[in-house]
Amino acid sequence: MQACVYKSQRKQDTYVYLAKRDNFDAIPATLGAALAPFAFVLEVALTPERRLAQADAAQVRANLAAHGFHLQLPPQPLAPVKIARIDGRDD
Repeated sequence: MQACVYKSQRKQDTYVYLAKRDNFDAIPATLGAALAPFAFVLEVALTPERRLAQADAAQVRANLAAHGFHLQLPPQPLAPVKIARIDGRDD
């Protein structure tokens, strides 16, 4: 399965995968309005062996088959880790 990847110009680190190039009609209007304009990034073959950096390729393929698009949001920030001080103080 081929997928065309677009980067949102409005929301940082947000990508939309489309089953067909420039088929923005597959994206719900409210979502498209919040993320557009889009910049084409690449076209990729989503084979079962394909690994993606920040998305599950199987889930992307399933969403493309069912909805015609897949939305990749930025990763959630990690909570800060509190490390105990050597002197025992907690400030």
